[in-house]
Amino acid sequence: MKDLVKSIRPFIGAKDFEISRSFYRDLGFEEVIISADMSLFKTGDFGFYLQKYYVKDWVDNTMIFLEVTDVDAQWDYLVSLNLPAKYKGARLTPIKTDYWGRECFLHDPSGILWHFGQFA
Repeated sequence: MKDLVKSIRPFIGAKDFEISRSFYRDLGFEEVIISADMSLFKTGDFGFYLQKYYVKDWVDNTMIFLEVTDVDAQWDYLVSLNLPAKYKGARLTPIKTDYWGRECFLHDPSGILWHFGQFA
């Protein structure tokens, strides 16, 4: 299998599809519209599908880990965007250090929890 894999793209839901689309564009992802109910959001070779679909239990338990090269720079970038002031439900949690490395957190307007982490 390892020689055949080109990418991995999770599907995530949105409580309000238009608000989530705007949030992810503001976060810095490029949007590729797939249909009226789905978009691909990507940065470089990485991406995820945002769906106009919401199940509270599913979304409330969705977490995405995005490995970054510099968690301090990522934190500064996230703070500079001021997303919690613009999007109800969005919130940032500062960098925490653990045995494996460091990470900060961002909840999107629907409740998806993003981990931005850097391994030690």
